[in-house]
Amino acid sequence: MNDSPTKMRFHVESQRIDAHQSESLCKSARISLDTDMAGNPDAFNPAELLLAALSACMIKGIERVVPILKFELRGVRVIVDGVRQDVPPKMESIRYEVVVDTDETDRRIDLLHDNVKKYGTVFNTVAPGTDLSGVMRRA
Repeated sequence: MNDSPTKMRFHVESQRIDAHQSESLCKSARISLDTDMAGNPDAFNPAELLLAALSACMIKGIERVVPILKFELRGVRVIVDGVRQDVPPKMESIRYEVVVDTDETDRRIDLLHDNVKKYGTVFNTVAPGTDLSGVMRRA
């Protein structure tokens, strides 16, 4: 008998379009990727995709716990900045600011932030290998 919960699985396919861009497909969504060695201002490069994934993880985590905490929320904005080191190439530090439009108390905002940090899949994947820190504050 298997008592373990079913694991979530994810599937993304990416392909090169030309020397300037590639594309990732998932479900019925498409994302243009900057894979041009000179850069492509019309697409996310891999580092920017990582920061976007982290942002999306935090917003999704907020969406997940807002009903549980009965947290009143009008909006959320996430600002993320990363610094890349060259040798070895990696994201050496990531700083974020989550701006929550709410009338909830500072204590409740801290509780929301704790939940985002504790239960975020991407957050918990990035955190061990990166200097990751940030704040959640009221708009």
